[in-house]
Amino acid sequence: MADPRPSSQTDPEIELFVKAGSDGESIGNCPFCQRLFMILWLKGVKFNVTTVDMTRYPHLSPKNKESFDVGCNLFAKFSAYIKNAQKEANKNFEKSLLKEFKRLDDYLNTPLLDEIDPDSAEELTVSRRLFLDGDQLTLADCSLLPKLNIIKVAAKKYRDFDIPGEFSGVWRYLHNAYAREEFTHTCPEDKEIENTYASVAKQKS
Repeated sequence: MADPRPSSQTDPEIELFVKAGSDGESIGNCPFCQRLFMILWLKGVKFNVTTVDMTRYPHLSPKNKESFDVGCNLFAKFSAYIKNAQKEANKNFEKSLLKEFKRLDDYLNTPLLDEIDPDSAEELTVSRRLFLDGDQLTLADCSLLPKLNIIKVAAKKYRDFDIPGEFSGVWRYLHNAYAREEFTHTCPEDKEIENTYASVAKQKS
């Protein structure tokens, strides 16, 4: 698609990728893409628009709904924990965070139905899958892993909190994620995370 706004050679090259329509070329129906499109235009940013035909790419949605749901409260519990300034309340906030980690750990260690072979003599009691929904990364992982990375870095820096080693499922998940370029190459430097939370983390009194 042509550049909707003229740009000069001195302008930075910014490319906006949006969902393509049913013809594979025109702008598709996606309110999130349209929102960003409008914001860039209103700000007077010079940019090019490229439509992406999503039907040409692998389907990334998880098969199991709980793969999306299991970590949905984790970041909220972390945010409350990192912002707490009352020393006497710290244990309660940490307890709430650990409860969510336990929920995630239980899910990651529980075999999914497609992991269980009814014809096998071996009973699978602990999941061996690499990620939330199986051995392939899905949208659920794209949502949860960046948050887990932030929690791991910021909570250690400002609360001296480590994800307990007993959460073997969580650590297996993180180790597998850090082995993937799609994750490690898109993570910010730890210092960037620490700087972001420097003004957010409250000193306990």
